[in-house]
Amino acid sequence: MSTIQIKVNEKQVDAHLANGGGAGVLVLHAWWGLNPFFKQFCDRLAKEGFTVLAPDLRDGQVAKTIDEAKALMEKSDGEWMGQVVFTAKDHLCEMAKGKIGVIGFSMGGAWALILASNVPDQVGATVVFYGNEDVDVSKITSKVMGHFSDNDEWEPKEWVDKKFGQMKDAGVDHTLHIYPGVAHWFMENDRPEYDAAAAQLAWDRTVEFLKKNL
Repeated sequence: MSTIQIKVNEKQVDAHLANGGGAGVLVLHAWWGLNPFFKQFCDRLAKEGFTVLAPDLRDGQVAKTIDEAKALMEKSDGEWMGQVVFTAKDHLCEMAKGKIGVIGFSMGGAWALILASNVPDQVGATVVFYGNEDVDVSKITSKVMGHFSDNDEWEPKEWVDKKFGQMKDAGVDHTLHIYPGVAHWFMENDRPEYDAAAAQLAWDRTVEFLKKNL
């Protein structure tokens, strides 16, 4: 478990590496930044045998409140963030053999779908926690697992149903898990929305999914 640097357009970008020696998994954080929860999530996955990399998409900045996160979002450069995501993916692919897994949370979930649809030959498993993006799902060839609330003000269920309905229509092998009564960010133990039971269930499902498909 260490901080490494990856080179993105002549700039050094931090990333958290937890090397469990096995298949590669790219973890893409929520809009807060690369905070301790996401680093600990990587470390837990490494203990399950995966080689895990989480790039810092916020250039060292970490928000602790929704207002702070919104301010970071307003200053975000989507093109630059995409370059970081894809460069981190390349770095992980060089380290680990075979197709990688991608796990994204909220904002990172959008990037996970973008990766899965843009480089399908490199992604074997995609896990999305309460995130969405308007991508061409017909290009996705990986297995997909989604973890969502049944009543999320940030990610309405009709959006989720539409996206996974598109996957069904496109023949994408997908599994959608809905967690009743939880809120957005239910997986993150540093958030007031954290739900321990749902988080444990989602963790168990995710690890099993990754081990089966990578």
